[in-house]
Amino acid sequence: MFAVLKTGGKQYKVQSGDVLRIEKLAADAGETVQFNDVLMVGGDNTVIGAPFVDGAAVQAEVLDLIKDEKKITFVKRRRKHSSQRTRGHRQQLTVVRITEILTAGADATGVKAALGARSVAAPAAAPVAVAAGADDLKKLSGVGPALEKKLLAAGVTSFAQIASWTEADIAEFDEKLSFKGRIQREGWVDQAKELAN
Repeated sequence: MFAVLKTGGKQYKVQSGDVLRIEKLAADAGETVQFNDVLMVGGDNTVIGAPFVDGAAVQAEVLDLIKDEKKITFVKRRRKHSSQRTRGHRQQLTVVRITEILTAGADATGVKAALGARSVAAPAAAPVAVAAGADDLKKLSGVGPALEKKLLAAGVTSFAQIASWTEADIAEFDEKLSFKGRIQREGWVDQAKELAN
């Protein structure tokens, strides 16, 4: 039995016992990881995914974290005096041994999913929770989804709040949220008074 898996933007045809050098994973040596992006499972019954095979996975043991051979690039532009550059790069790799190919039930194994180092390095920002009964602040001119998130994060949820802003409040929000005079320029306070009624 063999499988075709996708990781690090590349595809690999693997069998149980194969040793692969792949793009760096967020895993340490000795850990077991599971590749859930399986494009094809071959053998007695060949299954081709669309794009992935449902319930299929490939499990592997992380053997080592290494660096690839150094690649040298040299760039020189003709007829440009002193315009040349030499760069070197060593790609970080993870060495894994394929231990098992699962054709079904991969979601119930509990094995850590194999993720690239970049995908776990920068966690996504937590979404701002919209309070129940909050007004749609995008009705104000010049307010889109990004500005609405800023206002909600600052605790502004209704048109009544904006309608009651004083000059000091406007200056404070201009400074705090980097609106650069947008509140007065767009006339948010007047618009909020009309929308609140």
